[in-house]
Amino acid sequence: MELICSFCFFLVLALSLVESRQFRYDYKYNQDIQGWIKLHQVPSTWKNARLRCQLEGANLASPQNLKFATILKNMLKNTHAERTGIFTGIHATFSNGDFQSIEGIPLTKMPLQWMPFEPDNENNNENCIVMHSNGTIADVNCIEVFPYVCYRKKSRNEVLTECGTVDRDYNRDPRTGSCYKFHLIARNWTRAFMTCAAEGAYLAIINSDAEAEILKELFAKYPQAARFTNSKDVAFVGVHDWGERNVWTTIHGQTIENAGFNTFEANQPDASGVQSCGGLFRSGKLDDAWCHYRLAFICEKSVDSLLDENE
Repeated sequence: MELICSFCFFLVLALSLVESRQFRYDYKYNQDIQGWIKLHQVPSTWKNARLRCQLEGANLASPQNLKFATILKNMLKNTHAERTGIFTGIHATFSNGDFQSIEGIPLTKMPLQWMPFEPDNENNNENCIVMHSNGTIADVNCIEVFPYVCYRKKSRNEVLTECGTVDRDYNRDPRTGSCYKFHLIARNWTRAFMTCAAEGAYLAIINSDAEAEILKELFAKYPQAARFTNSKDVAFVGVHDWGERNVWTTIHGQTIENAGFNTFEANQPDASGVQSCGGLFRSGKLDDAWCHYRLAFICEKSVDSLLDENE
């Protein structure tokens, strides 16, 4: 009987360890709220906080019940957020005064108390909710900046792929060992960089002719490219001139020559010092692109680095 109980104990422990590692290395699993949670200490606007959480595969967290509120308060201790408070996912951006969480839970159903003299809807423009370290809330302008927390609820189908992510759009190519994802939602270069980073990846860096061929093949799978794009034949990659005219450098600080691939399309670059962001033509050759253009983009994820961080 003792052996059976011991086996059960270690089985439960092993399952809990696996469970806590599922989803992402930078999130922690919390049994009380049946999900993964992460504090972002760098303040952001509500819109960018919501987007960042979504891109990470989560939601901007709201204190949906007393247990959840207690966990959020404990997360704030000894951080900058303890002094400022955090954005919650509670908002009235769709209809002034109709506060609800990202998941659609009305504020009236949450066990929360307003701070004294709140809500005041100053200038008729306070449609976002901040929670302070004592658990009380206040309405604020959504363009103010606060730290925030992202939350992903556990589901029965939570399975990590070989790329170390639950995002099945990442696929590993054995020729490089890296995983790649082609984004069809056109974004400017900065937003593309943010999207890849939020997914635990980075804008693709081409290290060889072989890798250029891989990205060329990936691009070819999407003949229509992104909708509402400035060009269906160019996708952003992880190259930038870093403010130095025609000194093309990867986002990881290497010159493209040292990185292993510096082949531009014929007659490119054609606007040195003006078009500062790197693109990739369907031909598999580089382009100097306008950073404000909205283009498709390719993210790359290193499997080894993710495994190292989880060990």
